[in-house]
Amino acid sequence: MSAPRPFLDLRPPLPSRTPLASRGLLAAVVAGLGLAALSDLFSVVAGIRLRNLAQKGSGFFWADQQKLEDAAELYEKAGMFQGTAYLACAVVFLCWFFRMRRTTGLMAPDQFRRGPGWAVGTWFIPLANLWMPYRIAMEMWMAATFLPHDGGQRQARTWPVNTWWALFVLGTLLNRYAGTSYKNAETLQEVESAVGWYLVADITSIAAAAAAVHFAVRLTALQRRKAVEGPYGHQATDAASAGRIPA
Repeated sequence: MSAPRPFLDLRPPLPSRTPLASRGLLAAVVAGLGLAALSDLFSVVAGIRLRNLAQKGSGFFWADQQKLEDAAELYEKAGMFQGTAYLACAVVFLCWFFRMRRTTGLMAPDQFRRGPGWAVGTWFIPLANLWMPYRIAMEMWMAATFLPHDGGQRQARTWPVNTWWALFVLGTLLNRYAGTSYKNAETLQEVESAVGWYLVADITSIAAAAAAVHFAVRLTALQRRKAVEGPYGHQATDAASAGRIPA
């Protein structure tokens, strides 16, 4: 009679199936990104108003001081609204990003270089947060993609990931440059220039939010479909019926 093996007995059982990505959490992400985009739009409207007033005079002695102060105050409020909306969006997005990393990790553990915790941690590492989250997003995308039934190289259209990340990084860099310019502005011309950069950054951020929505929806759909149909999807069934691979 063999000796008992308590270590093996205490191991948790492997999951019988991959859990489906949460549609409720996806809806929260879409709502958060929509709120962030609305805050950007508010900032664009307030920025255009401030920029137009700054263009009317060549200096503070020629511009309407009261209108300028009102426009600047509205622009500051728009910035505060942006900060609040961005924070709420970031919290929800990181929760979704982490959950997606866990669920896609069950599909293809060998596809990932780092553990699930890095799906959150990489966003807080200076400079590295301009690249590492993208790598994790790409790994999730590939893990949620069906495997080729003929054993060939896996191919997937990755443009949703690339488009979202390119717009996100561009908007982030533009926003930092605009913020520095606006903070150091001392004349109306400098204010006008800084607000102009902010307008470009906000418009880019709106496009990035739309791209992020598309990426999140597509990745969730890919994960849910692969979890239901298996690693090969309907390709395996079709190939088996044709006699190319065993059923």
